[in-house]
Amino acid sequence: MIKKNVKVKNREGLHGRPVNFLNICAGCFASSIFIEKNERRANAKSLMGVLSLSVMGGEEVLLIADGVDEQEAAQKIEQLICSGFSDEDLIDEIRSR
Repeated sequence: MIKKNVKVKNREGLHGRPVNFLNICAGCFASSIFIEKNERRANAKSLMGVLSLSVMGGEEVLLIADGVDEQEAAQKIEQLICSGFSDEDLIDEIRSR
């Protein structure tokens, strides 16, 4: 199991478009992936679950990945969040999966 604290870099936080990319990215992995804020946990593969956390820009979340591909999953999702959801190469890679 991998746990990492990640700061949400984009100004708007985890809202519609970024959460959509997060869901698509998380869905590419077999591992269970969760986002946690203030001891509330949401499945990263659930749009409504992540939106319900109301994560604002600049806040820190706990990223949890557990499974056979947890290392790659945690790395890609951390990269996506830390880029402020603006890493075009990564987003293109996610869209192509």
